[in-house]
Parts: sequence; structure tokens; C-alpha cells
Amino acid sequence: MHEFAYEELEEATQNFSATHLIGKGSHGSVYKGVLRDGRIVAIKTQSLGLQKLQDNSKLDNEVRILSSLPKASKCLINIIGISHDSFSNKVLVMEYLPNGTLHDFLHLSPTPPAWPKRIEIAVQIARAVQVLHERKPSVIHRDIKASNILFDEIWDAKLADFGLATEMASDSSSQRGDSTCRPAGTIGYLDPCYTSPHKLSVKNDVFSFGVVLLEIISCSKAIDVNRVPATIVHWAMLLIDENRILDLCDKRLAPARHMEPMILHVVNIALRCVSPKPYNRPTISEIVTDLQICLVEPTRFPIWMTSFFRGIIFLQKKRRKIGTKRYKTTTTIVCAAHEASKQVDISSKKLLLREILADATLR
Repeated sequence: MHEFAYEELEEATQNFSATHLIGKGSHGSVYKGVLRDGRIVAIKTQSLGLQKLQDNSKLDNEVRILSSLPKASKCLINIIGISHDSFSNKVLVMEYLPNGTLHDFLHLSPTPPAWPKRIEIAVQIARAVQVLHERKPSVIHRDIKASNILFDEIWDAKLADFGLATEMASDSSSQRGDSTCRPAGTIGYLDPCYTSPHKLSVKNDVFSFGVVLLEIISCSKAIDVNRVPATIVHWAMLLIDENRILDLCDKRLAPARHMEPMILHVVNIALRCVSPKPYNRPTISEIVTDLQICLVEPTRFPIWMTSFFRGIIFLQKKRRKIGTKRYKTTTTIVCAAHEASKQVDISSKKLLLREILADATLR
């Protein structure tokens, strides 16, 4: 890990001037800086409170986690180096991502992102989480939210801010987390099942990703006090209970008829992610596979599939109402590049809808 002279970082940011400030949170601030070699970087400092306590734990954790992840990953923010001020407070030097956050793109941009771009963003975020969850032991980000997803110069999404990230105590399927790891996250994105350290699971991240997915679809904030209900998950469930599924879509960008099956497919993925029962939530690998279907031209989704996906959501809603003891719904969607393989070949766009089965059986 490269160690920068603190004086160079002061020079790069004009002594951490407010004119260089590009982001601020409860744990610290991020400044845009230009190094002596001409590189533009993001420089992350701790909050004044943490500096007074000389508490480097958040930034130490971020360095440790990011350093342990694959260097070639294009969907995670890269750390370039570190530094320390005269009081031994740590400072991080990160890659600079010039196009802001997903939160700003969705809620502040005058031009709403097109549906294909939204799906592309969703896939990129899912792949970032997949990198974390497939590491041994699995890494749980614990703070997946729209403001922690940044865009590079070509508008590819990258997951950032690993200050709350932690490792599973054992394999990725374990529900047992570090006993010293208290539940943490952002209200609105935080899994309501994550109430104690032993409830730490990769499914916590899956819930947060589902909230982000609903946000991408609707351009509605995760928490909005002017909306009833205020949380996006309860608001989405209410619309579905009223059979107003497409009302979840961003009103500024009405979906074309041929896009409806794709959007309903994504809504179905989001609903599975935010299931109140963690064991009903898909793995991130399943989510990536399901979302990649949507990267193919919308024409690959026949119009009749609108009714199919509406049916899936309807059956899920019915299951919630009458309970799983009397009513069981099984839905299987398997995609393969060809009959002999279950791999999805997106580059050649050779997707075969191998099996579509929706069974509802009363017990």
C-alpha cells in the first residue's frame, strides 16, 4: 500500500478547502484532489469527532477489506494509498469517480435514465455484491444504498464506502456472525431481520440491494416522509396488493408495451430480495443470472410474458396472505446459452428460455 506524504494531500486539496469537498457523511468527508503527478484522486478523511478520538477503525477496516478483494474487479472502488496527519489520523486516497452517485442520478438529474441503462446499473451493482459474497470468507457490505454507488467517467457503476463492511465468521451460508459486530446500516435500506450480531448474513445485503432495485425502478427514495407508507418497501407492497404493479415505475419515463415484461421481471426480483423471511431471498449469484436476462433486447421477452410475471407476483402476494402451510407456489426460470449448458452467454446474446414453470398446488 503506497504511503503518501500528508503535505502532498494538503497541497492537492488546497489544505482540504471546502471548494474541493465532494461528499460528506457521518463518518467523514471526501475531497477531490490533484496529486503532484497530475492524477485526480478522491481523498477521504475522518469526521472531526473520530479525529478527536483518534479512532481509525472505520478507515482501517476499509483498507483491510478493499486490500483483500480482487484487484481486477471493475465494479468496486479502488484504493490507491494511505496517509496520516500529524495526529496519526488515517487518510485514504481513492480513485476519483467523476459522475456522482446513483442517488443524484435518480433524484437530482433533470433527465431520467432510460430503462436499459437502469437495468445495466442494477447488473453492475449485483456483480459488485457478488464479488464480496463469493470471497472466502464472504464479505458483507452492510451499507448498500444509492449514495454509496458511484459512476466512473463512462457511467459504469461502482460500489463504494466499505467502512461498515465485515467478514462472515464461517462460510457464506452461515447465519452466525462476529459477536462483536453490532448491527449497522442506513435506515430504509437496513434489513429489519438484522437485529443482533448473530443475525449477520449475506441475505442482509440482498435485502438492501432489493431496496436499491426498487429505487432504480421507481425513482422514489428509500425513505420519503411525504409518502404513505414512508418506506419504499411498504409502499411497493401496498401497490402490489392493489394490483398496481406498473405504478411502481418512474412516472417520468412511461414504459413501452414491449418493455413491460422486462420491468415486471425486475420487480419480481426486487420483491424476492426484500422478502421478510431471509431464507426466501435469492442468493446474489441467482440475482445476477436473473438480471442478465434483461440485458438482451426487450424483444426477447414476448408480450405474453407480461401476464406470466404478473401471475408470479400475484401468487407471491397470495402466499403472504394465506400462509405457506396451506398454499405453496413454485416458480422456476432457467436460462441457458444452449441445451447442453446452464451458463448465460450475454456477449453473444444467445439466451434460450429453457424452462418456464409456474405451479400452484393446494395442500
